[in-house]
Amino acid sequence: MSSLRSAVEGRMQLLPLWPDEENSSSSGETVWVMRIHVNNGVFLVKNIVMTLANLDTGKLYSYADYLKWQIEERVELLKGKIFAMSPAPSTNHQIISGCVFYLLMNELKGKPCMVFSAPFDVRIGTGTDNDIFTVVQPDICVIRDRSKIDEKGCMGAPDIVLEILSPANNGKDLKNKYKIYEEAGVREYWVVSPQDHTFVVNTLQAGKFVASKTMVEGEVVYSAVLVGFSIDLSALFEQLL
Repeated sequence: MSSLRSAVEGRMQLLPLWPDEENSSSSGETVWVMRIHVNNGVFLVKNIVMTLANLDTGKLYSYADYLKWQIEERVELLKGKIFAMSPAPSTNHQIISGCVFYLLMNELKGKPCMVFSAPFDVRIGTGTDNDIFTVVQPDICVIRDRSKIDEKGCMGAPDIVLEILSPANNGKDLKNKYKIYEEAGVREYWVVSPQDHTFVVNTLQAGKFVASKTMVEGEVVYSAVLVGFSIDLSALFEQLL
């Protein structure tokens, strides 16, 4: 709403959203419209989705649909299904993310690899925006092939993905995203639990993830993808509140 107000300054009136029965998205999504009255003119704005509640969570959506949505909630598409992300990461989540990102940035300095932290869209699939049905936002991802990176994010599997668990997302990440990352060919899938002070590295071998033992404080994490890189878990977890 605020972006619409800043875009059309002056005397105006915003009327409520309602369905536009003449148009629909490629997936059958209802197209929502808003009329904006500015002075004596009337402008019709289409494809406005103000909240997640405006979407039918029972339908399948593509990346093309995802790009049309104007909502404050962060969402991911997992094989066409909408999954809401946590409203705001916890302090401990941010500490883990910041520490690991800092270590990776130092390790990759001067190297062709790139590291990104959320929010950063990773599109899994091939073809046009209408053909892609999985869009995830890993907490951290490392990408060695720069040709996968564009202005929209990453097209294809990162080499390393880190997900930080929270009470709200444990099930989704351990069940749904595990399979998606495995099928996409992510070479290492790191899973960190700030609550339990644990770290697991899932390494892709012959198309299947093989999990390390559950590592805890006092142990060191090593990566087969980034040879020479390590994370001291005592140093990492002692930063938590």
